[in-house]
Amino acid sequence: MTETVLVVEDDPANALLVETILTKIGGFDVVRSDNGDEILTIVSSRPIHATLMDVSLKNTRVGGEKVDGVELTRRIRRLPGGSGLPVILLTAHAMTGDRERLLFASGANDYVSKPIADQHELVNLVRRHIQTVRDLEDVGEGT
Repeated sequence: MTETVLVVEDDPANALLVETILTKIGGFDVVRSDNGDEILTIVSSRPIHATLMDVSLKNTRVGGEKVDGVELTRRIRRLPGGSGLPVILLTAHAMTGDRERLLFASGANDYVSKPIADQHELVNLVRRHIQTVRDLEDVGEGT
């Protein structure tokens, strides 16, 4: 089974770049959106194995309310099954302390600064988070 990664990015060039890395290097299926309501529906209604979330979403709304990637990640976490979904933040905010602050505020699993310096490392990071979820599921099933 091919894993599906949700890419939440409002800059079309960045979204295309991330999608290309994930499909061409990683072999993942990719779903892209920057529509908050649609993102919550996708996560609720189909198998998503990981999410790459831009922190600075400029025009993303949920129910008419403007949200950024931190708030959208919080809302994903509240969905059934959302607490176990790996969410990796993508951000140009790379100042000292940003990583810890953003991870704590959002409940995300990891953080990658843009521009993406190592495409293979991004793919490996996504794979590691997906594998961690599988390992935890195996432990939960007693296998």
